[in-house]
Amino acid sequence: MDLITPEIGLFFWQTIVFLILLFLMAKFAWKPILGSVRNREQSINDALASAEKARKEMQNLQSDNEQLLKEARAERDAILKEARELKEKVITDASDEAKVKADKIVADAKRSIELEKQSAMAELKNHVAELSVEIAEKIVRKELSGKNEQHQMIEKMIGDAKLN
Repeated sequence: MDLITPEIGLFFWQTIVFLILLFLMAKFAWKPILGSVRNREQSINDALASAEKARKEMQNLQSDNEQLLKEARAERDAILKEARELKEKVITDASDEAKVKADKIVADAKRSIELEKQSAMAELKNHVAELSVEIAEKIVRKELSGKNEQHQMIEKMIGDAKLN
C-alpha cells in the first residue's frame, strides 16, 4: 500500500530526480531533439516545396509539350498542304505541257498534210498539164496532118489576129 499512498520523502526525491532529469534533458537532449525535429520539419517543407516546384515544372513542360505538339501538327499540315499544292501544280503543268505538245504535234501534222496535199496537187496539175499538152499536141498533129489543113488554120489565125 505504500505505492498508493506515497510518503512525502519519496515524493520529494521523485520530484528532485524528475527536475534533475528535466534539467539534464533541457541542457543536453532537448536542443538536439528540437533541432532534429526542426530539421525534419524543414526537410519535409523542402520536400513539399520541391514536389510543388516539380509539379509546376511538369505542368509547364506538359504545356510546352502540348504547344510544341500543336506547332508540329501545324507545321505538318502546312507541309502537307504545300505538298498537295505542289502536286496539283505539277500535274496541271504536266497536263498543260502535254496538251500544248499534243496541239503542236496536231498542228505540225496538219501543216505537213497540207504541204503534202499542195505538193501532190501541184504535181498532179503538172502531170495533167503535161498530159493535156501531149493530148493537144497529138490532136493538133492529127488535125494538121495535111498541108491544106495547115493553110486553113494559119489563115484562120491571121483573120482572128486582125479582128483583135
